[in-house]
Amino acid sequence: MASLLTTPFNFSSTADQVLAGVNLSGRSALVTGGASGIGIETSRALARAGATVTLAVRDISSGNSAAKDIASSTGNTDVRVELLDLTSTTSISAFSRRWNIPLHMLILNAGIMAVPTLERSSQGHELQFATNFLGHFALTMNLYPWLERANGSRVVSVSSNAHHFSPVVFEDIDFRERPYEPWLAYGQSKTANVLHSVEITRRWSSGGIHANALNPGAIATNLQRYTGTMLTPVEKRKTAEQGAATSVLLAASPLLQDVGGRYFEDCNEAAQVANPEMFGGGVNPWALDPTSAQQLWELAIPFISE
Repeated sequence: MASLLTTPFNFSSTADQVLAGVNLSGRSALVTGGASGIGIETSRALARAGATVTLAVRDISSGNSAAKDIASSTGNTDVRVELLDLTSTTSISAFSRRWNIPLHMLILNAGIMAVPTLERSSQGHELQFATNFLGHFALTMNLYPWLERANGSRVVSVSSNAHHFSPVVFEDIDFRERPYEPWLAYGQSKTANVLHSVEITRRWSSGGIHANALNPGAIATNLQRYTGTMLTPVEKRKTAEQGAATSVLLAASPLLQDVGGRYFEDCNEAAQVANPEMFGGGVNPWALDPTSAQQLWELAIPFISE
């Protein structure tokens, strides 16, 4: 078995520390959910390093406020805002048609967590799976030509330690037969995020496109809107700047050149752990399973045309 990839960075590292000395001038980045939480800190660090950054958001007003804040704090005024609703194939298609430059860094950051009751997207899919995975899958597929034109691009999927809660249950992804449980649904969607990275790398790495997934850690953001509080012990929590560190590591660090299909946490590749302790780390083997990754890809293809 190949050794795990390690870096000089750790739990406490911030996004700016990870990108210290990295020059991203002339490179473009797209961050979904880039107006708040770790998304805005990911965007800020990439902008500070010189990248052209686009915030893909559901709320244009919030996006514009975030873009102004980023430009003011970094001195980089090349921060753009675009409307994107990941639960709508119409919105995803419209966004993709507007995109017209090579894409070097695609950070699939947006998400929802632990929706308390079963909700469905307009296409009828369970809302967490639709938002966290299917929408990002369709976006990635639509932007493939621009990722390819970058001549070396990276896709970053923000997953979660909650992927340990559930594999992708292919027999009933949308909870039509089994009882709905918020954390199982969330866990399934986060496992899907990792599998997406595995399959992107298998299919597209020969064209210079690599993908990795990550657990950002426990950060108090609007992701907890349904839970109302943080459940993680205080000593295991991070600031948003620390939470964004692993995202920018995967998106832009030279240490990750031509690396793909892996899962990272605390800025280092995680070991496989099938039965982690409560609030422990590691990646469940089911999230890296190549057969499941291929099956998920084929299952998601029809969503693009729904």
